[in-house]
Amino acid sequence: MAKGRSIFEDVDAGSAAEVAKAKPVERKKQPKEAGRKGIVAWLTVLFVLVFAMIVVGGLTRLTDSGLSITEWKPVTGAVPPMNAEAWEAEFAKYRETPQFEIMNSDMTLEGFKTIYWWEWGHRQLGRLVGAVWFIGFLYFLARKQIPRGWTGRLLGLGALGGLQGAIGWWMVASGLTGEMVSVASYRLATHLGLAFAILGLIVWYVLHLRNREQELMQARRLRNGRLVTWGTVLICVCFAQIILGAMVAGIDAGRGHIDWPLMAGEFFPSDSFSITPAWRNFMENPGLVQFNHRMLGYILAILGLFAWLASRKSASTHIRRAFDAVGIAMIVQILLGIYTVINASPWQIAIVHQAVAVALFALIIRARFAACYPRADSLRRG
Repeated sequence: MAKGRSIFEDVDAGSAAEVAKAKPVERKKQPKEAGRKGIVAWLTVLFVLVFAMIVVGGLTRLTDSGLSITEWKPVTGAVPPMNAEAWEAEFAKYRETPQFEIMNSDMTLEGFKTIYWWEWGHRQLGRLVGAVWFIGFLYFLARKQIPRGWTGRLLGLGALGGLQGAIGWWMVASGLTGEMVSVASYRLATHLGLAFAILGLIVWYVLHLRNREQELMQARRLRNGRLVTWGTVLICVCFAQIILGAMVAGIDAGRGHIDWPLMAGEFFPSDSFSITPAWRNFMENPGLVQFNHRMLGYILAILGLFAWLASRKSASTHIRRAFDAVGIAMIVQILLGIYTVINASPWQIAIVHQAVAVALFALIIRARFAACYPRADSLRRG
């Protein structure tokens, strides 16, 4: 009969040596996991470029430069006039526009060059955004580093970028004929709205890709449904407010009714429906357009306050801080909006107001993401 071995008996020396020599099994990173950081860096660059596009586009509008280039040439248009004859030819095209005839009939060639460079720079940024997206997408696709389920999303960003270029020309074309001296406000709002939609998707994608899928699945178990709903509401109302802001900029509505909190001494401008048919007032009447922008701003502020109060009940420090950031940005934006209007919307202040709108929109998206996927290590312990 074989002799039993004690559970406390030492293992054989040879076996012990073999165990000691055995190397631990190393898990090799999958290409798609390794590529997440690279894709996040690429999307971050795209975010910066789209933000620059929004700012330069705002300056182009505020300096009335958007109609200086009267043709849409996606490829050959990248080359600016290279000699005096080419400049004269471009200036001649601009002199045929209603904007020149009605508003800038005394403009010189040097003055034209100033507004031309603003619009040319805006279009060049658009081309750069497209090139960065295209090169980056092909690079990660060729290296098979795009995580499962993300190819369509990243391809969709490029498609939206292409659509944005087409809408940009559709917007410019509205001011080249008829009696309009600037682009149609609703087309400007469409153009800016799509830019913010693209920016919002980039922010959401970056927040997702910074975390592994397993981590997100675990974090989702702690999801705060109430604050997710608040985040969704704030995103929608903030986006609508941005659209109304574009309508204000489109007809220079911020340069009239420069008193606050009243408008020309009235709560509701008495000439708000002076244009017929009545529906046109919502896009073309400066008093009504600015009134709507103000009122929605107040609504957004109230909703933001309620969302912030709701976030106080969260056990997650990360969530509370994310909504704190939204609250601070919202206060800054409100004060900046008031300061902009009482100073008749000078471009230096108006463009800062637009830039802060980008920050606020991104911070709201970040707060919603924090509520969707709370960090387990940030839970308050009591």
